[in-house]
Amino acid sequence: MVRKISPPRGFDPVASRYLAYADDVNILAGSVHTVEQNTEALVVATKEIGLEVNADRTKYIIMSRDQNAGRSHSMKIDNSFIERVEEFKYLGTALKNKNSIQEEIKSRLKLGNAC
Repeated sequence: MVRKISPPRGFDPVASRYLAYADDVNILAGSVHTVEQNTEALVVATKEIGLEVNADRTKYIIMSRDQNAGRSHSMKIDNSFIERVEEFKYLGTALKNKNSIQEEIKSRLKLGNAC
């Protein structure tokens, strides 16, 4: 699927990047607007090859040191709202909306010391 959607029509490779592993796709961008555009492009590209983005399993996070960034914004896929989260795990690494890795470092040190 990644080859088929790489890059999907409308996807801006300069303003954003995406990470794909198995059935997980993460769109990274500098603005909520760009993430929204690229999400729409991904939905169109997946439909073209007979796949569907599951809005119930889709989440988004705004990573910024400004805690009010994007607070009043909401995203939709087709007619379903996408849940905004404060953190998520990607390939075993916790990503948080504060754009800080201090807690992840502490967690890994704790796991390493437990051995």
